[in-house]
Amino acid sequence: MSLPPDYEERVYAGVLGKIIGVYVGRPFEQWKYERIMEELGEITYYVNDKLPWNPPLVVTDDDISGTFTFLRALPDYDNSRALTPAQIGQSWLNYIIEERTILWWGGFGNSTEHTAYLRLKNGITAPASGSMAMNGKIIAEQIGSQIFIDGWAMVAPGDPQLAVDLAGRAASVSHDGEAIFGAQVVAAMESLAFVESDVDKLIDCAISLIPKDSVIYRMIGDIREWHAAEPDWHKTRGRIAGLYNYENYGGNCHMVPNHALIILGLLYGHDDFKEAMKVVNTAGWDTDCNSGNLGCLLGIKNGLAGLDAGPDWRGPVADRLFLAAADGGRSITDALIETYHVVNAGRALQQEASIAPKNGARFHFDLPGSLQGFRAESESVTLANVPGHSQEGQRALAIQFDGPGRASTPTFILPSELDMPGYSLVASPTIYPGQLLRAELSAAEHTQVHLFVRAYNEKDELIQIDGPQFNLEPGEFVSETWIVPPTGGQPVAEVGLAYAGQEPATVYLDTLGWEGAPDITLTRPGGGEHPWDPPLVWRRAWVDGLDLWEPWWQESYRLIQNSGRGLITQGTREWADYEVAATVIPVLMSKGGIGVRAQGMRRYYALLLCDDNKVRLIKALDGDQILAEADFEWQVNQSYGLRLQGEGSLIRAWVDDKLLFTVRDEERPLTGGAAAFIVEEGHMMSEAMRVRPIR
Repeated sequence: MSLPPDYEERVYAGVLGKIIGVYVGRPFEQWKYERIMEELGEITYYVNDKLPWNPPLVVTDDDISGTFTFLRALPDYDNSRALTPAQIGQSWLNYIIEERTILWWGGFGNSTEHTAYLRLKNGITAPASGSMAMNGKIIAEQIGSQIFIDGWAMVAPGDPQLAVDLAGRAASVSHDGEAIFGAQVVAAMESLAFVESDVDKLIDCAISLIPKDSVIYRMIGDIREWHAAEPDWHKTRGRIAGLYNYENYGGNCHMVPNHALIILGLLYGHDDFKEAMKVVNTAGWDTDCNSGNLGCLLGIKNGLAGLDAGPDWRGPVADRLFLAAADGGRSITDALIETYHVVNAGRALQQEASIAPKNGARFHFDLPGSLQGFRAESESVTLANVPGHSQEGQRALAIQFDGPGRASTPTFILPSELDMPGYSLVASPTIYPGQLLRAELSAAEHTQVHLFVRAYNEKDELIQIDGPQFNLEPGEFVSETWIVPPTGGQPVAEVGLAYAGQEPATVYLDTLGWEGAPDITLTRPGGGEHPWDPPLVWRRAWVDGLDLWEPWWQESYRLIQNSGRGLITQGTREWADYEVAATVIPVLMSKGGIGVRAQGMRRYYALLLCDDNKVRLIKALDGDQILAEADFEWQVNQSYGLRLQGEGSLIRAWVDDKLLFTVRDEERPLTGGAAAFIVEEGHMMSEAMRVRPIR
């Protein structure tokens, strides 16, 4: 089946619908209908400011993180239509940090996803990991399979059978029974919504692809019958609560009751995004999950026009979303970036070449309304996505300055996000010192502007670093570059454009991006009034997958893993050709060393000192592959200088400045990723890691 002509824009609307739905329902998740009506009334917009604790709007959430993280199994396994549940399970193990990211860590036999993760960790592959036979009916039929499912539909536009097949495989990693059927119904409707606008046809198609004797099938039939006879959604919700409630199905958050509310919102929403959000959120139970699924469906079905028809859902969000996972360089992201990851997986399944608007620029604004996280920093600045003013694409970001002002977008965790409520935000910066920052822009009149970044300092405060000014002449496109200066090893949290003039000016930002390897020494910065009060934000730039790495120890890196293998990583997938170097001190360990091109917890190259008096160069990818090894009698509490390079397919490794290994890896190579410290069952120390381009 060919891709729809408006595929990119429909996926973008689906991604936006998903995150908007989650953000609407998140503040009152698991409230009952009666409490919502009493304290908030019918939900017609974001309610964060109505709540005493005034929670932030854009938050880390399992619905969003799981949806766009688990879908990476497709590109990780060559976008194969034959992708297996076991391979999706491997992606769980790679991208999840135990007890810290994506899932509700509610314990074995209580949290469905936690239970499935422990099964996978202990060697039980999917689909057994999520099966009723292993975990029992109630655990297997909770809601998680549905909340993570939208991506599998968006890579199969207009092909509900493929969407159902993929959704079934993905759901089976952690779920079984009715949980799979409900997820498949959502996936089928979302897939068909790319090419079909009739709600009844969407539902008819979806239920034709699940067993007719299932509870989900029967329940959808009941709700459609009630809807035909009753115009008041409140009364139909009452009938759902009487027959398909939590008490009748058990567990913490069962699939059946919540799936019912998605159907309720779809039918009574009358094809209007605002009305559907009102129904599905006011109805209660797992509001962010149900609202996110329905929001994605209606985004796909009605496109951006459907999202923009009512109140301003998009403006407060500005495309922002977080994907807190072990691949920390993609944690700080936005709806447009994620759209093209989905689109390119869908294109690959159709054997179509991938696309990268405006030559792959990170910020390209090339779909209507996109802001990609940019915000005006004062009332003198306004932002708008406008057609034209682009050399390679269709649209640009118009920045209207009514006087001096700045516009910026996050590249790391901002101060207000360091203590994220609920799911913590695990991330690495997306930009680093030594990288080449490039902006392509134009202006309506003669204007002087400059790029800037903000980085944390030794007091965990943001400081501003301004680049050189450059001139813009009316109607002329300019490509300006600036090498990001040193920050003392501290993370860069924002990048933006500044104007210091007094007269009004309009600047059109066509693209913004950066390239190349970083040039940085990662170590604990000076500062902190007391030894037990050190600066902490620099640590947050590391994705921490170790059992213990405490801030108050004397060494910058006293790294401890009690069992198995643990890592801390920093960097992004765009780091391709670079080297890392660190002096390490093994104390008591099975294996330990450094890594390059880390893409999570189980995908990287590593140079490891091993307890059988060997030094090994390994490739971790669905298990360890020894690329090279040599005898090496290392001693505890002695220092060893390790250096590891990745350059194209060549991997080189040194110990104490002696070149030990040069290996060419051309079978499923890891082409880019973060730097890493790695420890297996033990304790290793270091003071600093040097990351730099290959000289």
